[in-house]
Order: sequence, then structure tokens, then C-alpha cells
Amino acid sequence: MTQPYRVLVSDALSEAGLAPLVGRPEIDIDQKTDLTPAQLLTEIGAYDALLVRSATQVTADVIAAGKKLRVIGRAGVGVDNIDIDAATQAGVIVVNAPTGNVVAAAEHTVAMLMSLARNIPQADQHVRGGQWKRATFMGTEVRDKTLGTVGLGRIAQEVAQRA
Repeated sequence: MTQPYRVLVSDALSEAGLAPLVGRPEIDIDQKTDLTPAQLLTEIGAYDALLVRSATQVTADVIAAGKKLRVIGRAGVGVDNIDIDAATQAGVIVVNAPTGNVVAAAEHTVAMLMSLARNIPQADQHVRGGQWKRATFMGTEVRDKTLGTVGLGRIAQEVAQRA
């Protein structure tokens, strides 16, 4: 019988994020989210895969210590916490989730646009200060306005759909 594929999850991931892996007999998942960098160095050698978010720094030393390491998965967009060059040299595949926050980022962008157009932060500050100068904070209606984007990547496309 073949050994299960051992996966170390070193940052907190949602249950939904882990659901595709949980309960599969060919995968053994260990969630150890409070490892120090030194502990990660001693633990990683027993694992085939490492799943991280942004808290774990996957350095060249971590990759070198991961003698069985085949893949590093980043639950999110950026991989700035992973030494890509060291992973490439060691033959370790690095994957991420580039679409993971597209909708959230687009919705936040639209919310910020509306907030800016309607002077919401300034009005909120005045109301909290016991003032209400309604005419000062009327803002601008966004209907019949043109929204420009710099580029038209995933997030900009979602913003354009909502605008």
C-alpha cells in the first residue's frame, strides 16, 4: 500500500478551503498553525506539501529542509512570502489562488468609489462630532458618469460589471 500524501497546513485556512482535501484516504493533513520558523524547519522534512497564507515565510532554508516537499500552495494571490527561486531550483511547484479575492476586491472598490463620490467618510466624521452640515456633504451622483480603469484584468472586469 502506498503512503498517503502528507500535507502541512501552517496558516489558518477556512474549512471550505480545506474541504476538497479532508477525508480523502490518499491525503494526510496536519494543521499546525502556531509553528515558529525554527519549528517549521524541523517539521517540514516529513511532508510532501505545504499550504500557507501570508503568515508563514517559506524561505530557502525551509525549502531545503523539505526533503520530500513537492508542492507549496498559497491560499491567496501573492507569493511574496515564498522564495520562488529556491523552490524552482529544488523542483518544488508553487501554486496560488489568483482569483480567490477578485469579487471581494471588486466590491470593495465599488464601495470605496461610492464612499468617495458621496463624501461618506467626511460626513461620518462630522456626525460623530455632533455636527450635521448636510449641504456640505451632498457629494456627486454617479449616474451617467464614466468610470475609467487602468487595465482590464480580473478585478477591473468585475468592477466594470458592477458600475
